[in-house]
Amino acid sequence: MEQQNIEWKESWKDDYLKTIAAFANTEGGTLVIGKDDNARAVGVDNAKKLLEDIPNKIRNLLGLIAEVNLHHQDGNDCIEIRVEPYTVPISFRGKYYARSGSTTQQLSGHDLNELVLKKAGTDWDEVVEPRASLADIDGETITHFKKRAVASGRLPYAEDTMDTEDLLKNLGVVNDDNQYLRAAILLFGKDVRKFIFSAFVKIGRFGKSDSELLSQELVEGNAFELADNVLEILDRKYFLKTISYERLHRIETPPYPYEAIREILFNAIVHREYENTPVFISLYEDRMTIWNQGTLSKKLTVQDLKQKHASYPRNRRLADVFYKAGYIETWGRGTIKIMEECEKHGLPEPEIKTEQGGFAVTLFKAKAPVSTDDSSTLNDRQIRALDYIKVEGAITTSIYSEMFEVNERTALRDLEELISAGMIKKVGAARATRYIMVE
Repeated sequence: MEQQNIEWKESWKDDYLKTIAAFANTEGGTLVIGKDDNARAVGVDNAKKLLEDIPNKIRNLLGLIAEVNLHHQDGNDCIEIRVEPYTVPISFRGKYYARSGSTTQQLSGHDLNELVLKKAGTDWDEVVEPRASLADIDGETITHFKKRAVASGRLPYAEDTMDTEDLLKNLGVVNDDNQYLRAAILLFGKDVRKFIFSAFVKIGRFGKSDSELLSQELVEGNAFELADNVLEILDRKYFLKTISYERLHRIETPPYPYEAIREILFNAIVHREYENTPVFISLYEDRMTIWNQGTLSKKLTVQDLKQKHASYPRNRRLADVFYKAGYIETWGRGTIKIMEECEKHGLPEPEIKTEQGGFAVTLFKAKAPVSTDDSSTLNDRQIRALDYIKVEGAITTSIYSEMFEVNERTALRDLEELISAGMIKKVGAARATRYIMVE
């Protein structure tokens, strides 16, 4: 069976130079002429001539040198072509190719840009943004970063008196020629989308299906602002918190742990591709999914993310600055932290997968309320009644009945349960009876 780095052909065609170029542009590979798709030797008739012609065609048409050997197997002659990965992009007749699984694919647009940058040893965020200058940098974000970097102990000399341009050069987001890299704008920019259109987050609340969009929100800002702004909007507009009481203390619990969401957002910002689409956050009744463009490194599998693993950031400058600010680690524990936070809050294990050219993490709500020995299980009427008492000072059975459209017997039972829980007490008698908080 053909694989990422090996392919078999029964006879030679010049079109197979595409495969050789693809091997050179990816991780190298071997092309064998004289074998069928099942790797069974069928031989070639003109082996000696091919042994001379193929190296010349590879050199003249691709500009590279490959190892070409003649082998004998089961009485048949086979030509083996070994290709090493090259440090520069290799084209065939002006077009570029790469291996994806067992197939050879032509590259264009974003994929071609990625190949060129990779072969040049440059990440996307390290490309110069010629339109950017110091005027495009947000001073408040710089101040915020300095405080974080000093507090983290990872950049203790980043004092308030440090010159902004010196700091940016020290962080490697402005080069020696005073040119601003894309990373400088993504991290510290005033108007990031002026330079990088897809640098934003889109939030959508959905009904029973993906076609039922109930509401949506667009969140903009630089990388340091996005995570905080997204969390603030989710908390204020989209999260319905569970309310419980421990004695007189009201406890509000969000449906998902903030630290897990923050970690997912940091990962999305650092590891995403910025060419086409924003980060999408989709909210449903029972789950939320955060998706960003950019697939998982080929060095890792989804299963690897569930244990300690090496970190392969797509954007090295972003990752380095986030690390110095104390936002992320470099030990490959981000996904582990997400799972630990969900477990701590009694939630199911999150789902992590690659889909539609991107990376998605789904958090699920708890299937049943999580309670502790010190908390009381209250119905919605009782919770709202406690809030009413805190505001108004007292409640009566008639007010309780009217508020919740229940009969007096139900109102009395609910109030008696709150008395038994030690949360309220009864004062007065007969028609003057009312219920107040226990001091």
